[in-house]
Amino acid sequence: MRGWVSRSASRRPLAGAAAAVLVATACTIGGGDGTGSGGGGGPSVTVTPAPGAVAVAPNTPVRVSVEDGAITDVRIEQVAHEDLAGAADQSSGGPDGGAAQGRLSEDRTSWVSDWNLRPGASVRVYATAEDGTGRETEVVSQFATADVDEEHRLELAANFPRTGDVVGVGMPVVVAFDRPVRYKRQVENSMEVTSEEVTEGAWNWVDDETAVFRPREYWEPRQRVTVDLRLTGVEAADGVYGTSDRRIEFEVGRELVATMHVPDHRMEVAIDGETVRTIPVSNGKGLRRFNTTTSGIHLTMEKYATLVMDSATVGIPRGAPGYYRLDVDWAVRTSNSGEFTHAAPWNLGNLGRANASNGCTNMSVPDARWFYETSLMGDVLVTTGTSRELEWDNGWGFYQRPWEEWLEHSVTGEPQATDGSGTPGSVHGDDL
Repeated sequence: MRGWVSRSASRRPLAGAAAAVLVATACTIGGGDGTGSGGGGGPSVTVTPAPGAVAVAPNTPVRVSVEDGAITDVRIEQVAHEDLAGAADQSSGGPDGGAAQGRLSEDRTSWVSDWNLRPGASVRVYATAEDGTGRETEVVSQFATADVDEEHRLELAANFPRTGDVVGVGMPVVVAFDRPVRYKRQVENSMEVTSEEVTEGAWNWVDDETAVFRPREYWEPRQRVTVDLRLTGVEAADGVYGTSDRRIEFEVGRELVATMHVPDHRMEVAIDGETVRTIPVSNGKGLRRFNTTTSGIHLTMEKYATLVMDSATVGIPRGAPGYYRLDVDWAVRTSNSGEFTHAAPWNLGNLGRANASNGCTNMSVPDARWFYETSLMGDVLVTTGTSRELEWDNGWGFYQRPWEEWLEHSVTGEPQATDGSGTPGSVHGDDL
């Protein structure tokens, strides 16, 4: 029962001295060892990790089990050690506060937390159970999680899109970390994507530091998407843990799909399925690999009103055959191998007639400026008719991998529904 949330539980001040406390409610008694049972035969409740435990791995699940009754409530409170002196109460099923989220068994006799714990924190678990006669037992169990020094903290280095961005329907979610991730399954399952128009997607890893989520097909236009990076307590590598959560909220705008069959020397731009502009273009000469425009599903990545295009940035240094350095206007990037759409007034005679560029898509100044001003990050450009295929990891060529192959390359191997139902697997450490 993924994502079950506890019912009512009052917030209580955290008393740091007690390692395990049994709170008596109506007709309930018990011991101080993290278990409790009614003296008149009420439910018996057990909480793990063990009460009084110290240096508990943050990616350890919290478990509650009950005999002779059913779980009615679970709440977790966490306060970071360095904040204990004057800290206010902070209830949480994850690090951000709120009722505990977890999976409750069908018979309501066991519960396990969905998310990891805050490193370097005092953790208190409140668990309540009730038997068929209404007798109730509540156990309060306290333990401490291991701290993580700065050299072993997983941080977010960059992400695209950013909160507040309006993007195209092809937009991936790109998350870059500040250090290599070894335990990719746990990290994948800590990153949940939800959208107003439900679809399914999956993560792939471009390298050990960069994860990418893409939907099975393009996003439905005009909707909001939220990415919850619940990285607190996740173990990225041996002894390396996340210490904070992030949320990314962006909007998918109108649908723009541009298509270009290179031998035809024109680009058709459709917005919401209707062709709004036909642009005469000149693409790569195709005499060598570097000046051959790539065929495939490109996504617009970034744009510049003015840009110095230096072939040295793509491996052709000054003095080498094919070297060039140009100042261009209204440039929109479509790959990491140097491909842009941009204005090329020096190439006007070839627009719509011949391919004479170094691999970019040349346009007139008015057309290039229109495309620059109209395009959003994540818009789609589908190019065909050349001998060079766009690599899946060249820029944002992620749709070059068919969905089945993309799913195979996800560490979880399962799709993630964007309906808020959770991620495909556990965020906790193996065998914990």
